[in-house]
Amino acid sequence: MIRLLSVVFGIAWGLCAVCAATAAATPQDTTPLDRVVAVVNDEVVTETELDREVKTVKNRLSEQGIPVPAADLLRSQVLNRLITKHLQLQLAKKTGIRVDDETLNKTIERIASQNKMTLPELRDVIERDGLSFAAFREDIRDEVAISRLKQRQVESNIVVTSQEIDQFIANQLVGDDVNDEFHLTHILIAVPEAAGPDKVQAFRDKADKIAKMLAGGADFAKVAIEYSDGRQALDGGDLGWRKAKELPSIFARIVPNMKVGETSDIIRSPSGFHIIKLVGRHRGERHMITEHHVRHILIDTNDVVDDRMAKEKLLKLRERIQSGADFAELARANSQDKGSAAKGGDLGWVKPGEVDPDFEKVVESLKPGQISMPFKTQFGWHIVQLVEARKVDDTEDYNRAKAREAIRQRKVDEQYQQWLRRLRDEAYVVNRLKD
Repeated sequence: MIRLLSVVFGIAWGLCAVCAATAAATPQDTTPLDRVVAVVNDEVVTETELDREVKTVKNRLSEQGIPVPAADLLRSQVLNRLITKHLQLQLAKKTGIRVDDETLNKTIERIASQNKMTLPELRDVIERDGLSFAAFREDIRDEVAISRLKQRQVESNIVVTSQEIDQFIANQLVGDDVNDEFHLTHILIAVPEAAGPDKVQAFRDKADKIAKMLAGGADFAKVAIEYSDGRQALDGGDLGWRKAKELPSIFARIVPNMKVGETSDIIRSPSGFHIIKLVGRHRGERHMITEHHVRHILIDTNDVVDDRMAKEKLLKLRERIQSGADFAELARANSQDKGSAAKGGDLGWVKPGEVDPDFEKVVESLKPGQISMPFKTQFGWHIVQLVEARKVDDTEDYNRAKAREAIRQRKVDEQYQQWLRRLRDEAYVVNRLKD
């Protein structure tokens, strides 16, 4: 089974469908009732739903070469994930979040494209693995709804200040390590915010037990699946590749000094006890980019000027420039980009990602001095001239952008975990696997 990636929300995993319990059975009906394994407010999680999710997780772990843990431990972890999913979907529905078929279809098309497949090929792969494509669609619909809920409830409230970025960079390692990348796996033993000393000690004892298991040769990924409270538990605790400046602050001083394959001691944080393993390391390099000095002429369309007329006007202007007319004078007289028209159409030095993607694509295809054919973007019709290009060291700006994103993601992760904890604490949940 392939691992399907989604551009909106990361990994699309867990292909499941909710099965309702049988309402009644006659004495002649030999079909067994679907056992309820959890109650989540006014909904139930059935054994059929749990079994389907467990099967999916087992397939994914086998594909990744991760040992499958004991059945009862795996079922417990998967059920906890399903309970959290139900709680979020309930709130999404209550707050009016809906995912229409058009949005769903576009999301699935992106998943297929990322895996270099057509939609029919994607369907064939899913069904060849014994899974329902209809169930897959509904699971993706659920994940999009949860992503929107997370954005509304958590991400939209995150603010990162310049002072935080300055402090973050100041606290990072200096020298060659700052741009190194580290592949980490992680085990978290979560400690509730209001836990007293006895409770904290009990969680510490659990972390000590896990540390001894790992020291005795236990497989880290398998132990993470069985015991970790982290959101990546069912991925074997895999945090993926992260640069030094993107590491959580509690790890930033520890990880660069670890050897590949080494497991850390227990690390205490406000969220609980952590154990990390360094799986791999890449040496970082300076971040070089190509900047383009460009100027352009923009003709917008309206009720009077249509696409054909705008294109024809730009073709005539292009011919005049190539015949010796001054680009700047024609831009001042004709361009409808008022900001750049006064400067002779000059946009200055443009970094990657600073302009419309279609505009950038055309610029990158030009040689210095060359003028493009007319082309359309969301702003109208353009001709653009590449004045010159240069390679620059963008490491400082790149590091600040990465620092901003690292701080933001850390805040999102922390607040999302706290929000999920409150969501569950305020809900009526009965886990019948524990009965």
